[in-house]
Amino acid sequence: MKKVALLATALAMVTTGSAFAADMPLKALKAPPPPAFDPWDIAFGGAIMSNYVFRGITQSNNKPSVAAYFEPRFNVNKDLQLYVGVAGESISFPNRAAAEIDIYGGIRPTFGAFAFDIGVWGYLYPGGTCYYGGTGVDFAGNFQGADCAANALPNGNVMKKDVSFFEVYGKMTYTVNDNWAFGINEFYSPNFLNTGAWGNYASITGKWTAPSTTFGSSGVGMYVSGEFGRQWFGTSDSFYGTGPAAAGPGYVGPFFPNGIKYADYNTWNIGVGFTYKVMTLDLRYSDTDLSKADCNAFTSDYTSTFNGSYSSINPSGVGSKWCGATGIAKLSFDLTAMTNLK
Repeated sequence: MKKVALLATALAMVTTGSAFAADMPLKALKAPPPPAFDPWDIAFGGAIMSNYVFRGITQSNNKPSVAAYFEPRFNVNKDLQLYVGVAGESISFPNRAAAEIDIYGGIRPTFGAFAFDIGVWGYLYPGGTCYYGGTGVDFAGNFQGADCAANALPNGNVMKKDVSFFEVYGKMTYTVNDNWAFGINEFYSPNFLNTGAWGNYASITGKWTAPSTTFGSSGVGMYVSGEFGRQWFGTSDSFYGTGPAAAGPGYVGPFFPNGIKYADYNTWNIGVGFTYKVMTLDLRYSDTDLSKADCNAFTSDYTSTFNGSYSSINPSGVGSKWCGATGIAKLSFDLTAMTNLK
């Protein structure tokens, strides 16, 4: 009888406890609210490279260069971004410009696997000096200024004080999957490097990104990428129709009073990159099919010497090594405020 009484008491306690618990008001745990959408972001970064090469042509006399950029962004939504930016690179131009300063802006819409980038890019080269020599009067009879007449490059090449210009551009990238992406690019300038010649550049790109497990849990990533492009040019103004690009020191022959029709050329590069957190090490091979003679005519290379390089636009025999095959090592870092600085 005692066992029955104890069992009845226990059941009563359980029943009473359950009823009590059921009658208690429940304090539900609320899920945290989703983070508020912040449309603003800032990207910035920098790099050091063994050679600053732009479309197959060195901008730093085949010497090391440093670069940095700052890019505010406004995300209208997850598929539409507006941006502006400023960047700078150290260079070594024949006119001794202090640096390259880039100011740019555009729009980046995304449609599924297709990402577009459309904008305007301005290339500014402050601090330049005009190098022309002689009387400073070109073969069209235009006086280039006293500073132009007073300065001459040792090899007779000529270059304007200000070679700033702008391009409009459009890019499209198609992401196949986590590993493969392909792109096409188009750039146009009505006055490339302030030479008076229009310039048009088009290229195709490809990139393979290694699976994230390639290097285990080390956090190291890897990619292989390449580009093939072609640069087309119009005809320069009369300023560049003189000098050894047209006729070398002591040369007696045809000049180009109406300017030089620069040689079109192909350029390509391929490389491998390694990433770790915000750092990237890129090792790349770059080349063009520009001859040393045509390279000299286009670049006004202040280091070029007579080496028997001739072409229809460069009858002087002075040739440049600024457009040949080269290897590039680049160490860079890239951050965004929303991702890296929270």
